[in-house]
Amino acid sequence: MKRFINRYFPLIFVLTGFSAPLAAQAAEVNVYSYRQSFLVQPMFDAFSRQSGISVNIVYAKKGLLERLKNEGANSPADLVFTVDVGRLAEIVAAGLSQPVESKTINNNIPENYREKDNHWFGLTSRARIIATSKTRVKAGEVTRYEDLANQSLRERVCTRSGKHAYTVALTASMIAHHGMGKASNWLQGVKKNLARKPQGNDRAQVKAIKEGECDVAVINHYYMAKMLEDPEQKPWADAVSVVFPNQGDRGTHMNISGMLLTKSAPNKDNAIKLMEFLSSDQAQSMYAQVNGEYPLKDGVPWSDLQNSWGRFKTDDLNLTAVAALRSAAIKLADKVGYDG
Repeated sequence: MKRFINRYFPLIFVLTGFSAPLAAQAAEVNVYSYRQSFLVQPMFDAFSRQSGISVNIVYAKKGLLERLKNEGANSPADLVFTVDVGRLAEIVAAGLSQPVESKTINNNIPENYREKDNHWFGLTSRARIIATSKTRVKAGEVTRYEDLANQSLRERVCTRSGKHAYTVALTASMIAHHGMGKASNWLQGVKKNLARKPQGNDRAQVKAIKEGECDVAVINHYYMAKMLEDPEQKPWADAVSVVFPNQGDRGTHMNISGMLLTKSAPNKDNAIKLMEFLSSDQAQSMYAQVNGEYPLKDGVPWSDLQNSWGRFKTDDLNLTAVAALRSAAIKLADKVGYDG
């Protein structure tokens, strides 16, 4: 085990759930994950109880693509779990995945949330919402992503870096819908409206609204759910209203948490069984109830919090198109000097 760790994983990796080297265990699935283990462990535990197949998790903050490249055909990884379609697309582009032919998964996961050749599949969706101050922003003042560039919001907007994966995906969707020219004008407008240099995570944007540093922010709905569960952060979440943008036209931009089967998967059959389980009613419901993420399978009940926000129109743009425009979106952020 010690030799395995020293060979394959630098100190940035946190290993959980191992009782023996990965390749030595029977009836198992080995997962490389950008998602922290506590977020996916309940689903894995349920799968193991029902199937008798153990799930070994290696969590990393970064570097999984490079690790898979270095390991090549000797990689012990069967599956990769991550948030943001861009990370999945990078692994596919590197030739490190393989397609999965499963009627079960295809029936459960809508077409716009899976790769056209079945190299990656969404597990859950995340709405990229707009959070607005309950006291300083009037109802109806901000209803569309395009409104973030309005002059009325000058020095009132907070966001993450323009090159963070979540911002990149939203910008890519703007390019897809409006073309490069209009998307460039929009991003320049948002930059002019920033109350501070882009910084921090999604929760930090909401905290900044609570503290009066800005009035409007763009975040994933998932973080609202998590803040409301945290006594320290609940006042931040209570200070803002939740806006699902673009309900009068294309709908709210959605991203995913997703999965793919690695090219060298040593436990392919078991891995596909896990993938099918995670697309099922049971696992999809657990994602909604435990993690606050939207299930992708039609008919799976939402959580009470999700129901309190109400049903909303989603942008049905295929995420493959979003992934294909990521490079252009990053270049656009550089061009307008968004983080400067």
